[in-house]
Amino acid sequence: MKITKYEHACMVVQKSSSSLIIDPGAYTTPLTDVTGVVAIVITHEHPDHWTPEHLKRILVKNPDARILGPAGVVAAAKDDDVTIEAVAEGDELDIGQFSLKFFGDKHAVIHESIPVIDNVAVLVDDNFYYAGDSFTLPPGPVDTLAVPINAPWLKVSEVMDYVMQVAPKRAFPVHEALLSKIGVSTYGPRIEWATARGGGEYLPLALGESLDL
Repeated sequence: MKITKYEHACMVVQKSSSSLIIDPGAYTTPLTDVTGVVAIVITHEHPDHWTPEHLKRILVKNPDARILGPAGVVAAAKDDDVTIEAVAEGDELDIGQFSLKFFGDKHAVIHESIPVIDNVAVLVDDNFYYAGDSFTLPPGPVDTLAVPINAPWLKVSEVMDYVMQVAPKRAFPVHEALLSKIGVSTYGPRIEWATARGGGEYLPLALGESLDL
């Protein structure tokens, strides 16, 4: 299995000729060249994690791809002429070559004045975990963790604590579009330190770089 990082929170997971796309949002270059897509996972409804335009572009070359997201995403897409299947805590699906398990139910709190929306975490093949915009813990040990390093809803100390709780063998950064290169280079060593506490390795993947699991 290979994970390729795109801008911000978007990732493409590949196994043989099958692809899984996660969170193709407004900060991500259109994924017009990705083929073999069997599923698209959207963790929550914020536009930096999905746009209807992105989904429609992907579906042009992958018309049979299933789109999965929490109830809030299903509701947000009701007028956009795309079909999204609702997934929630405890759901397990085998799609193509991928095993998907979903956890959690809410986005992290941004501020008391902002409604808390639906959010799901996804575990791929029992070894790659991504919690969207939340600190939802996986059900057990995971090999690889995609960890958000910057957002209005987090501070770096919380990210460090989260990584130490998960204790992955490998971690790489996502959700960094609002940071400058200086910001990324400042946060990265903190996450590296936290990953090392659990005996893991921090891999600062840049745009277009891949990780083989």
